[in-house]
Order: sequence, then structure tokens, then C-alpha cells
Amino acid sequence: MKQKLLLIASLFVLSSTAIYAQSPTKVTGQIKDNSGKPLVTATIMLHSEKDSSLKKTAVSDSKGNYEMLAIKPGRYFVTSSVMNMKKTSSPAFEVKENETTTVPDIITQPAAKSLEGVTVSSKKPMVEVKADKTILNVEGTINAVGNDGLELLRKSPGVMVDKDDNLSLAGKNGVKVYIDGKPSPLAGSDLANYLKSLQSSQIESIEIITNPSAKYEAAGNAGIINIRLKKNLTIGTNGSVNAGYNIGTYAKYNAGISLNHRNTKVNIFGNYNFSESMNEFRIKSVRTTPDSTFDQSNTITNRNKGSHNFKAGIDYFINKKSTIGVVINGNISDNRAFTEGPLNIYYTPTSILDRTSIGTGNNKMKRSNVNFNGNYRYAVTGGSELNIDVDYGIFNLRNNQVQPNDYYNSAGTKIYNTANITASPTDIRIYSLKVDYEQNFKKGRLGYGGKIGFVNTTNDFNRTSIEGSTSTNEKTTLSLMKISMPPT
Repeated sequence: MKQKLLLIASLFVLSSTAIYAQSPTKVTGQIKDNSGKPLVTATIMLHSEKDSSLKKTAVSDSKGNYEMLAIKPGRYFVTSSVMNMKKTSSPAFEVKENETTTVPDIITQPAAKSLEGVTVSSKKPMVEVKADKTILNVEGTINAVGNDGLELLRKSPGVMVDKDDNLSLAGKNGVKVYIDGKPSPLAGSDLANYLKSLQSSQIESIEIITNPSAKYEAAGNAGIINIRLKKNLTIGTNGSVNAGYNIGTYAKYNAGISLNHRNTKVNIFGNYNFSESMNEFRIKSVRTTPDSTFDQSNTITNRNKGSHNFKAGIDYFINKKSTIGVVINGNISDNRAFTEGPLNIYYTPTSILDRTSIGTGNNKMKRSNVNFNGNYRYAVTGGSELNIDVDYGIFNLRNNQVQPNDYYNSAGTKIYNTANITASPTDIRIYSLKVDYEQNFKKGRLGYGGKIGFVNTTNDFNRTSIEGSTSTNEKTTLSLMKISMPPT
């Protein structure tokens, strides 16, 4: 019985799986013009009162109402952005945990018009609402520097990122992320780490599609987020260099370079970005059973020892209607997670300390993801369009984890020890051919096409469990081949 209880306790130590209630904390409000008419598709931006930094965006509905979910407690104010209307700010307000904060109605005034010295200029709004999607424009906005891909998604309208960096869209889980119109093979923590390695200087826009059409694969029915990376269209040879540095408890920094050469027949482009960071999390949890109370305190340190993102390609313009191209892009990262902390186990009826478990966890994760693409595009301005893509993707993951736990009695004498050592390499190969065709049809667009894909996945799981002087080895290998032909 004692060993069973110790085994149960070891599962608690460093598991970091405490149950958290989904916070209903949210901010709501309404925007109107000076005549009291609700404004539709107005962009509402939530700012921190402390430094005016942007925390979240939303778009008003048909009644001028807006809603922002999972907002952290603190003091904020909102601003509005509507075409032909003045930018308007609300008074500062406080958001409290597990409460709904209703912002006083925002009343906007028409922008002043002047006929003297008229200057015509064009600038994309931060948020665009279209019939099939909402677009968060990153390039040329306050989000263009100093953010990573996951931080941008936290600010995007309708997107929620939970404490484990899982994405949901319009209250639905299972969101599929696309990069430049192509589905990413990553999910869970792998996807989150990739998004953290993407710098805002690389991103042109984020497309949020809550109701995907048949053009997209069925796996994205919960919603699709398509991240569009920058591609320089300027004639000539040009480039840029960027760098960023932030410091909180620990420092993090990033740097990158982008080069592009374009003329009337060819476009050659490439970019490289590097980032490194460290983050610390503290978890406190108390779990009670009829005979035992588990009081756990953990400190988790996540270190990104280096993320490398790269993209290079060439487009050849056969004529004004036809373009053929080749692109290679990828991500290589090395992440470490170190967990430590005590677990105090009390006898519940008397609240007397029975024993303490001291545990540490060391997790090393190395990922590499490289994708090759060959493409052909035929497009008639305002008419038909044909796109053909051939893709080959490589994804490798090496995950090694060591988790020892030492148990001490109330007098501080070591009485027991356990350890789990796991190695779980994963290799994925993806092959696909996709053809899409669109043409004008009556007052809309008619599109049809097809895709065939082949995925080969190999997963190994090697585990060694140690209890005292006894060790047990376990090994599992899983290979999966999948051929898919979804209609598009």
C-alpha cells in the first residue's frame, strides 16, 4: 500500500498538470457614431494603462458590440479605429479576476475634412474584415517589431491562447495553423515553440478563418489561422537587418536578415532569423484525498537555446500570366525545460506531515522542420487562376527526459527514490500534390481542385523506470503510413 501511495505521489511531482478553471474574465462594450447608430466591423484595441502596449484586438458585430476573452486582471483602456471616423479612446478601467467588465459606450465623431492641399495616401488598417476571413495586418503597424508569432495570436481578434499555449478560435479547440497557405504538421507544444521562434518582422499578416470552406482540409473545421510571411515585391536589390532585445526576469533577444533581388523576369529572395530566450513559471497546487493531502510547489524554467528560421526561393516569370517557383523554408530549435520543487504529503485527518518528495525534471527537445515546395501559377487579372503545388516536408523531433524523485520522512531522512528516463524520437515525412482552379461565375467565384498526400510517421518510445535498486525497461515503436485525397 505504501509503495502504491508513493507511486501515486511521484505522478504528482513535476507533472505540472494541475487543473485550472477556465477564467471567464472578459471585457465587453459597444461602439456608436455621434447619432447613436451602432458601428459594424470597427476595430477595437485593448491597451495597458501602464505603458499603452497593445494587449488584444476585437471587431464589433452587427449591433456594434465587441467582446474580448481571457484578459488578465489589471488596468486598461480601449481605442477605436473606424474609416472616416476620429480615433476615440475610453477612460481607463480595471479588469478583475473572474468578472465581466463592461466599458462605457464609445461614441465616435466623423473625421474632419479639408479641401485645401489634398494628399491621397493608402494604408492598410490593422484589422480587415472580409466575407470569409478576418485579417490582422502586421507589416506597417505597431505589431511589426518586438513580438513573436504566439504573442501576435494572443492579440488577434477571436483567438485565445491558454496557459499551455493551446489555440482556440471562436470557442472551438482543434485549430489548424497554415503557413503561407500550407498546413503545418506541428501541434501542441511543438507548434507553440515554432510560433515563438517566428518574429513579427517576418510576418506580413495573419488570416483568421472561423468557417473554412471545402477548399481546406477537414482537420481545420474548428477554424484555420493562416500566417502570411513577407515576400518583397520591390524591383531591384534590397535587404534589411533587424534585432530586438527584451528583459524581464531573464533576457531574450532576436536578430534577422532579409535579402531580395527582383527584375522583370526573376525574383530571388531569402531571409534568416535567430532568437534565444528564457522563461520562468511558478506553479502552486494542493490536492486532497480522504487520507492524504499533496501540497506541491514547482518552478519551471524553459530555455530556448537557439531557434533558427530560414526561407529562400526563386520565382521565374514565364510571361505576364505564368509564374514558376521553388521555395525552401524551415525551422531548427533546441529547447530545454528544467523543473524542480518539493511535494509535501500530509495525513489529511491530522494535517501532520508524513513525508516530502524532492523532484527535479530535465527535458531536452531538439526539433528540425524543413519543407521544399515547387509551384506553378497561371492567373488572368480579374479572371481565372490555376495553382499547382508539389511539397515535400521533413520533421524530426528528439525528446529526452530525466525525472528523479527522492522521498524523505518528516525527520528529513531519505527513505525511498524513483526515477523515470524516457527517450521518444519522432520522424515524419510528408509528400503532397495540390491543384486549385478558380474562375468567375455569375457574381461570385467558382473554385474546385484536388489534393493527394502521403505521410510516413515513425515514433519510438523508450522508457526506463527505477524504483530503489530495481529498474524496468520498456520500448515501443509505431510506424504509420497514411494516404489522403481530400476534395478541395
